[in-house]
Amino acid sequence: MKYYLIAGEASGDLHASHLMAALRQEDPQAEFRFFGGDLMTAVGGTRVKHYRELAYMGFIPVLLHLRTIFASMRQCKADIAAWHPDVVILVDYPGFNLKIAQYVHAHADIPVYYYISPKIWAWKEYRIRNIRRDVDELFSILPFEVDFYERKHRYPIHYVGNPTVDEVAAFKASYTETRDAFIASNGLAPSPIIALLAGSRRQEIKDNLPDMIRAASTLPKVQLVVAGAPGIEPEFYRQFIGEADVKVLFGQTYPLLSHAEAALVTSGTATLETALFRVPQAVCYHTILPKVTAFLKRHVLKVPYISLVNLIAGRTVVRELVADTMTVDNMSRELNRILFHSTYKEQMLKGYDDMARLLGEPGAPAHAARLMVELLKKRKERR
Repeated sequence: MKYYLIAGEASGDLHASHLMAALRQEDPQAEFRFFGGDLMTAVGGTRVKHYRELAYMGFIPVLLHLRTIFASMRQCKADIAAWHPDVVILVDYPGFNLKIAQYVHAHADIPVYYYISPKIWAWKEYRIRNIRRDVDELFSILPFEVDFYERKHRYPIHYVGNPTVDEVAAFKASYTETRDAFIASNGLAPSPIIALLAGSRRQEIKDNLPDMIRAASTLPKVQLVVAGAPGIEPEFYRQFIGEADVKVLFGQTYPLLSHAEAALVTSGTATLETALFRVPQAVCYHTILPKVTAFLKRHVLKVPYISLVNLIAGRTVVRELVADTMTVDNMSRELNRILFHSTYKEQMLKGYDDMARLLGEPGAPAHAARLMVELLKKRKERR
């Protein structure tokens, strides 16, 4: 069968690549065409456009690149119509992908599957109307979404497990480098390692990293290591590091988390990855106009947390320092609690274990692929 996938950022490229590999296991004749990145390209098929031409974050960057975004959307619609796949699989990236779903639903007899469902439980809940109308099957990777979609909105979905569980489990099974070897191979000091995961986009890094460095630098005898994001050049990080004793490692986030004693993490999948490696963390997210953002967080956001760890656990497992609470003093204080208060640390690690149980065992891409192929075969039989 022919599968058309659309991923608009680095995390989508990663998850979509694993889904593609799993689809090929279920359907050896699978043909792929996609908007995505290097990881999807490595699986095989035809890449129509790289996600780097789509990945704009924030109101101003999106506004400045509207012409490019609309041109990409027109290209994507025309390409789907010309290739006429058996299914269109959307991977996260709702601003773009829900428009594509609307077009496919209105103009083609092609089912639309959504893998990694839009986070409408946090904001833009009205999008449920579009999802209900334009998406044939929705595949969730967060267990609490089942209750949100099915109980609140009477929209049935498939919880398939979480692919990050698979990615971390696969890495742990194959990784054998000792801490001493990791330190030696990367020119690090033998001090306790504080991992700084400041986001994957330039604006996130610019907003979060400087204060993260200031906060972690208040601790004595530690080594600060930044997890370099894909597609971000080393020079970009140097302007924020200056003369500070901070290392930047690219392509080594999982090895870094394997050997870190603590972490400051920008909200996102990185908070979940850090928890699965059982590294105590504080979640930090800078915003413009922090007092206004704090008000909106209290009165507009539909959920009580921003980190996946707390959302999945359904309670506060890690401290969230967001908007007006993201200060150097608060981050420094939280790092001290994580490192030097054993009871506090143990409570956090227990919360990680509870979260992991709710996520379930590895196998998300395989489970999703199996369901997708079964549903497509049933559809063909009915026609």
